[in-house]
Amino acid sequence: MEEIRSVADALCIALEDDKAEDLILIELQGKSSLADFMIIASGRSGRHVAALASSVAQEVKKITGRSPSVEGMPNADWVLIDAGDVIVHLFRPEVREFYNLEKIWVSDKSAHRTSAT
Repeated sequence: MEEIRSVADALCIALEDDKAEDLILIELQGKSSLADFMIIASGRSGRHVAALASSVAQEVKKITGRSPSVEGMPNADWVLIDAGDVIVHLFRPEVREFYNLEKIWVSDKSAHRTSAT
């Protein structure tokens, strides 16, 4: 779990460095078998979301040696990056507000906003 947490933290740092907005890390252990962590963040525009997604994909490859599965790049309204034990959702703000994934997954203690917010 520590190794997975370090991957999630590294991806959060990469997103902070690339100026992702409203970044949140959600611990899924015990809630879902999909992954151990979920990261949700916003980009200012479709172009920014696409750039964030490319950066995260490169970081995943660098850390794990595996290329992640990436969905949603053509429109870049909502890009999903599946890095195995860490799932990253990147949104344009209005799309994020519409889907409101935080409401589905967040309990009082399972998530925290990172220092970039």
